Amino acid sequence: MKRFVIRSSGGDYPLLCGRGLVRRGGWLARQLPDDPSGVFLLSSPTVWRHWGRALTSALAPARPRRILFDDREVAKNLQTVEGIARQLVRGGGDRGAVLVAAGGGVVGDVAGFVAASYMRGVRLVHIPSTLVAQVDSSIGGKTGVNLREGKNLVGAFYPPRLVVADPDMLATLDDRQFRSGLYEVVKYAVISDPLLFDVLERTLGRMTRRDGSALDWVVARCARAKGEIVGRDERESGLRQVLNFGHTVGHALEAASGYRRLLHGEAVGWGMLAAVEIARELGRLSQAQANRVAALVAGIGRLPRIPVAPAAILARLHADKKARAGRLRWVLPRRVGEVEIAEDVPLALVREVLNRLPRLLPAARQSSAGEAR
Repeated sequence: MKRFVIRSSGGDYPLLCGRGLVRRGGWLARQLPDDPSGVFLLSSPTVWRHWGRALTSALAPARPRRILFDDREVAKNLQTVEGIARQLVRGGGDRGAVLVAAGGGVVGDVAGFVAASYMRGVRLVHIPSTLVAQVDSSIGGKTGVNLREGKNLVGAFYPPRLVVADPDMLATLDDRQFRSGLYEVVKYAVISDPLLFDVLERTLGRMTRRDGSALDWVVARCARAKGEIVGRDERESGLRQVLNFGHTVGHALEAASGYRRLLHGEAVGWGMLAAVEIARELGRLSQAQANRVAALVAGIGRLPRIPVAPAAILARLHADKKARAGRLRWVLPRRVGEVEIAEDVPLALVREVLNRLPRLLPAARQSSAGEAR
C-alpha cells in the first residue's frame, strides 16, 4: 500500500492506494474519522451490485446505512442532491455523520456536494471505483453538479478526510468506462510528466488490457501528481488550472449533448485533440509534438462520434466556469510535459478547429499506424 498526504486548508488528509484494501474485512471502518454519530454509504446500484458485499464487510463495525442513487451524468443535478439530503434526514444524519462515497466521478461529485452542504458540512470519505475517479476526481476537494446550461456550475471546494483507491475495483468496469479513464491519464502525461507519456507510448496495449503492474504504477503516479498540484493550489487560482487540459471543449461538449451521449473521459479526449490543434495552429506546439499527443489519444480506442454541431459546442463554451469577464481560458500544450494558460485564442480559430475536429482522430490513427509500420 502507498500512502500520500494531500495538503488542504481544511486539514491534510491521507490518500491510500493499494490492491485489496476494500476486501479487508473491517479495515475501512478503522480508517474513518473519529467518533461518527452515523456512517452513510453513498453509492450507485451498479457499484453496489459488484462491491456491496465487500464494502459492507469492510465497514461492518461502523454499521453503515446505505443510500443508492443514479450515477449517470444526466442525474448529476440538484434534484439528486435534494433526494440524498432528505434520506439523510430520515436516517437520522446529524453534524457528526460521516458520508462514504463509493463509486465513480458522479458519485464522488454528488456525495461531496451533499457533504459540503448538508448541516453546513459533514465529514466525507472517498472510495473511488473508476479509473477517472482514482486518478483524478476523488482527489482535491472539488464537488459539484450540473445545470442544463453547463457542467459543474453549482458546487463547492470541500476536501475529504480520507481517499482509498483500490485498483482491484477497476476489474468490474466495462471496457468503455475503463478507456474513458485512460484519457485522464494521458492528460497528466501531457501537462507535467514526460516519463509517464513515454511509458504510455510503450505500454498502452498493456494498459488497455488492464495489466496489473502497469495499472498500479499509473494509478499511483497520477494520484500523487494530482495531490501535489491541488496541495499547492487548492482553489484553482493558478497552477491547478493546468488540470483543465482538454476540459474546456470537453465540458462544453458534454453540456451540448445533454450529458447523455459521451462519458466524461471521452469528451476530454475530444477536448485534448482540440487543444492540441489550437496550439499547433498558433505555433506554440510543433507538428511532431502534436502528432505524438494525438496518436496517444487515438491509440486508446475509437472515440464515439461527436453528437452535436460545432455551433452548439461553441455556444456552451461561454458558460464555462473558467471564463473570466467573458474571456475563455485555454490550457494549451507547449511540448509533452509542459502547458500554458492562454486567453488570447481567437474565436475564429476555435470555430475552425471545432469544424474540423471530427476529422482529427482518423488523421491521428493513420499517423500512428504509419509510424508503427
